Amino acid sequence: MSRAQKLEQIRTAPDFDLVVVGGGITGAGVAREAAGSGMRTLLVEQNDFSWGTSSRSSKMVHGGLRYLGSGHFSLTRDAVQERERLMAEAPGLIDPLRFIMPHFRKQFPGPRLFQILLRVYDRIAHNPSRQRLSPTETLQWVPGLATGNLVAASGFTDAVTDDSRLVQRIIEEAEADGALCLNYLQADEVLRDGESSAVTGIRLHDTISRGQPLTVNASLVINATGAWARQLQQTDDGKTRIRPLRGSHLVLPYNRLPVSCSVSLFHPKDRRPVFAFPWQGTTVLGTTDLDHHDNLSREPAITREELDYLLEISDTLFPASAITEKDIIATWAGVRPVVSEKTGDTKGIKPSKENREHVIWSDNGLISIAGGKLTTFRLIAREVLERARDLMPGLSLRDDSAPVFSPPPPLLRPTDITHRNWERLQGFYGPALEQVLNAGSHQTIAPSDTLWAELAWAAANTDVVHLDDLLLRRTRLGLILPSGGEALLPEIRRVCQPVMGWDNDTWNREQTRYLDIWRASYSLPAVNGEQA
Repeated sequence: MSRAQKLEQIRTAPDFDLVVVGGGITGAGVAREAAGSGMRTLLVEQNDFSWGTSSRSSKMVHGGLRYLGSGHFSLTRDAVQERERLMAEAPGLIDPLRFIMPHFRKQFPGPRLFQILLRVYDRIAHNPSRQRLSPTETLQWVPGLATGNLVAASGFTDAVTDDSRLVQRIIEEAEADGALCLNYLQADEVLRDGESSAVTGIRLHDTISRGQPLTVNASLVINATGAWARQLQQTDDGKTRIRPLRGSHLVLPYNRLPVSCSVSLFHPKDRRPVFAFPWQGTTVLGTTDLDHHDNLSREPAITREELDYLLEISDTLFPASAITEKDIIATWAGVRPVVSEKTGDTKGIKPSKENREHVIWSDNGLISIAGGKLTTFRLIAREVLERARDLMPGLSLRDDSAPVFSPPPPLLRPTDITHRNWERLQGFYGPALEQVLNAGSHQTIAPSDTLWAELAWAAANTDVVHLDDLLLRRTRLGLILPSGGEALLPEIRRVCQPVMGWDNDTWNREQTRYLDIWRASYSLPAVNGEQA
């Protein structure tokens, strides 16, 4: 169903059991569980699906080892169990990744303490992966690692994903169960009964056509807008403060910093955990953790302070590589909607010390959710819907063991696709795999494993409105190709313009818009007012 057809369906049949506002991982998870439970579900997102935090995370589906060290046992337990479940359900989309934590003399934590922590971590997962490595064994895993004062390393396994594709797949599963999911549809106002103040619906407007507002009838609205959660609320409980924290990353050519695992270390400046890990044919360095004071409606961007911070960790971990700004392909920055433990001034709490637990609060039919982790989206979604039972007494959630993802069709692997890429394609696209394969060429777009067919299929079938939707979120070519893939734009135009139905003026306008966004938010930060 096209986006225009979805809008027309809302106009002609505006009654829903619930409306989910926010098209990130949390909103997508709620829509998936609600539609799978037989509820007539509408999901709306004011920008593109996963435009915010959920396309700009550190790509990790992990159990939160650091949170276990902080005493948040229940958060770690839930995340580890969900990690195992997701890897089993969608291999290729959520993949195991080996982590190596080097231990240097007189630095905390030492190998003995860290191994104790890992023993508990493994026991929770029922999947032992803990390993202690000698300095020689460590260098076999991580060639080029700094060896000065290296006494040992600890190895363990977590998981990695393409966060934006994860969101898109969950949305596709929700739609397969009957949900309507629309991007670029903004929620303006939650409507309430004048006497009881109970929610009666929501007023929306299409930010593309800018036509007449849409009024939708629903007794339940789920506010899953993350850092924007306060904008839909009319009351303030005085207890919940959302603290936007920015995390930034650098993308490097794999041949400049070749790592086959995630290498983790505490930054010498502030003792925060930082990582170098392989992703989509590149190496990523991240992340920072700073208060974000800019307008949330603007795309966040890395600052020069953060750039220097991340280059410092590359110098510390891999001094022989001598990484400089000239090596950097791209950057990205995301804003985490962390729920602060303090409702007033947060200067007393370092960003990295804030709790990552989620918080849910209800206001007479408007249920808001903030915080939480990428890994636990399913548990959060079910908890939100459990809160709705008072408003919908007949609500019966689907079985807790029901899978999130439908399996791919039983197809034979085409001979021009490698075994590794075949597994990725099965995980990325599930039931749509055959359509993807038939959409175009199976040639890959180096350095990624992305097929031209994936680009063509996404352009035609995933509600792409702008070119940046296609190159920054449906695929990640804008993050892994030099200059955002500018040199490849003529070929991308040849493949995608016909299936998107754009005339030449539209394409030229979209290309300018995309390159402007890339230079402002995904390239190096400006130097003395000029773009680096």
